Amino acid sequence: DGKAIAGQIYEEIRAAVAELKTKHGITPGLATVLVGENPASKAYVGSKQKTCTAVGFYSIGEHLAEDASQEEVEGLVKRLNADPTIHGILVQLPLPRHLNEEKSLSAVSIEKDVDGFHPLNIGRLAMKGRKPLFVPCTPAGCIELLVRSGVQIEGAEAVVLGRSNIVGLPVSMLLLHRNATLTICHSRSHDLPGICRRADILVAAVGQA
Repeated sequence: DGKAIAGQIYEEIRAAVAELKTKHGITPGLATVLVGENPASKAYVGSKQKTCTAVGFYSIGEHLAEDASQEEVEGLVKRLNADPTIHGILVQLPLPRHLNEEKSLSAVSIEKDVDGFHPLNIGRLAMKGRKPLFVPCTPAGCIELLVRSGVQIEGAEAVVLGRSNIVGLPVSMLLLHRNATLTICHSRSHDLPGICRRADILVAAVGQA
């Protein structure tokens, strides 16, 4: 029950935020960076800010024009890196085509990379015996759902549909770190139905039902 588990997590976060404020006088601060007018991205950023308010975070939303330059995006990110009231920075993807995604994500301080997309965090996630500071949120959510639902991941046959940098690849690495036997499927995979049927755990990350 995803909604019930999410509600439980929200309550845990509210309590942790309240304790952080009371004991240390710190309010967690999250900044979102949105470039352009992509409707899905705008809705997603709005949802993040609404959730921040619900759990007691301080949040700001930075919005740049569709034609913003690479220098403008990186400059904004660097200003947020230097802001002591901001503890996490989310650069909303996808970016407009003229911008360099890797450079934009690399500009985020690794200590504030709460989306887990900085090359160093992704690199650590991909390596055995390393731990990233942060993990991409949707893959982390998939694992949290499995763990809180009592699913045995170790030794299970896990099949992931999709190999995107945002969901497919990171969730594959998280399953592998938990000792699942892993298969990654994509548009060139043969006998997709047969592979899916043998899965103990199936993660669909292909953007359609």
